[in-house]
Amino acid sequence: MAETKEESPSKESSDASTPAVDNPDLIRAPLRGEVSRRGFLSTLSIAWVAFTGASLGILGATGRFLFPNVLFEPPQEFKAGFPDDFAVDKVDERFKASYGCWIIRESSGFYVLSTVCTHLGCTPNWLASDEKFKCPCHGSGFIKTGINIEGPAPRPLERYKVVLSEDGQILVDKNTKYQQEKGQWELDGAYLPYSA
Repeated sequence: MAETKEESPSKESSDASTPAVDNPDLIRAPLRGEVSRRGFLSTLSIAWVAFTGASLGILGATGRFLFPNVLFEPPQEFKAGFPDDFAVDKVDERFKASYGCWIIRESSGFYVLSTVCTHLGCTPNWLASDEKFKCPCHGSGFIKTGINIEGPAPRPLERYKVVLSEDGQILVDKNTKYQQEKGQWELDGAYLPYSA
């Protein structure tokens, strides 16, 4: 027993004398503020990825800015059909939703009115029983010719250019507008003379 007691203190003393660095099972912890090479490289790579992503985002936004926005609208010039397809003294509402215009046939010809109220740009409704256009927003009223008769609308509805195409159909050109208060309703294109 005496030998075992002697061996144990010597073994403990030999373990205590062995420095912690020589022991392969222990890993030295970095000091405060000290960064390992692996930690530095991973932080650097994350920073480069973030910088590259931000640069690509800015480059994409700049590239998008260089191209104009495309506005899809119905064509400004269209064929409405043959004159015999329209009833005399009637307001044709077939093109109100798709092209924003009414085609009116009189006994002596055609004219095309814009569906935009001259007050604040709402779309009036055709009231066949009252024989007038009535704006639902603020109550402006227009007779069949487009002249304003009631409400806050400051001027008559605008007319679009209307002509006969080569194949005999009615051709409406919304690029050309005619305003009554400027005396333009008397110009060629504001009214299409036609007799059946």
